[in-house]
Amino acid sequence: MKDKLRKIIHVDMDAFYASVEQRDNPEYRGKPLVVGSDHPRGVVAAASYEARKYGIRSAMPSMKAKKLCPHLIFADVRFHVYEAVSAQIHAIFHRYTDIIEPLSLDEAFLDVTENKVGYELAVDIALEIKAAIREELNLVASAGISYNKFLAKIASDYRKPDGICTIHPSQADQFIEQLPIESFWGVGPVTAKKMHKLGIHRGSDLKAWSIVGLVQHFGKMGRMYYDFAHGVDDRPVEEIRIRKSLGCETTLEKDITAQSSAIIELYHVATELVSRIGEDGFQGTTLTLKIKFKDFSQITRSITQENSFELLDDILPQAKKLLSEVDYEDNPIRLIGLSVSNPKLESADKPLYIQLKLDFKDEEY
Repeated sequence: MKDKLRKIIHVDMDAFYASVEQRDNPEYRGKPLVVGSDHPRGVVAAASYEARKYGIRSAMPSMKAKKLCPHLIFADVRFHVYEAVSAQIHAIFHRYTDIIEPLSLDEAFLDVTENKVGYELAVDIALEIKAAIREELNLVASAGISYNKFLAKIASDYRKPDGICTIHPSQADQFIEQLPIESFWGVGPVTAKKMHKLGIHRGSDLKAWSIVGLVQHFGKMGRMYYDFAHGVDDRPVEEIRIRKSLGCETTLEKDITAQSSAIIELYHVATELVSRIGEDGFQGTTLTLKIKFKDFSQITRSITQENSFELLDDILPQAKKLLSEVDYEDNPIRLIGLSVSNPKLESADKPLYIQLKLDFKDEEY
């Protein structure tokens, strides 16, 4: 087993957006709350733990959420607030290490093998971070500690909310063998279904396969699954994650089939994209159109040019051209999105901000 001496912490804020809203609005506390729009075509961005008891989850249509919980409270999304709170959380992280890899506004990896406070045990750092987040920001975080990113991420989910879990190298094999295959990094619903057909349901089943067999069935991902099943993950905690794309999308109030209506909506999305590009300074040479239809199927169409897409006069004509390649006469459009990618100049100063029950005795690590 490799990298036993590394000390990695994964910190994950519990129900982050919803918790911020409950913190800032006392009338929401202890009640089922979602962040998002209650519009008939709205989507849940985040759900409080009180709401989750009703089966409500992020990305769920708002109408379905309201059916599950008729007295559900909706709070408007306030990204500028969440970004500001995230910056405060990262300031706490930096008291201990500068080797921080943000995964989103509400979670990050920290490499504390060598840390600013000289602590021997990573769990002591994790406990102090959790305490500081609670005392200074009045929010709750969960933390996972292990010798690699794969296990630290799993550990942070193990005792949520307000949990802390250490997976020591001596415990890793037993932990992984009992882990449901759906909990493995990179295993989505489609891959899990394929694995089930092959008799792979838990980590022990996956571990029994050879690397040749896994690569045969899952391509290059097979090697990663093999490594994870054996407790191996050599990926470093990356201090800088360069933004690879920037985009926006909108779910329409009504499904549309008229070309004139589609172009109007495309104009609004393109205008928002131009605004975000201006704020971020991102320079992408590939423009991608995303269309989701009434039946929830979706397609993308892309075009690449030598110069970056930055101005409306650059983006809108090409977006219209991509839209003209889409047949939506018999399958109305539900959502339109635009994004730019394939950076012309990658800047190293822009971090990307884009989520079993076993009785283990935590060993010091």
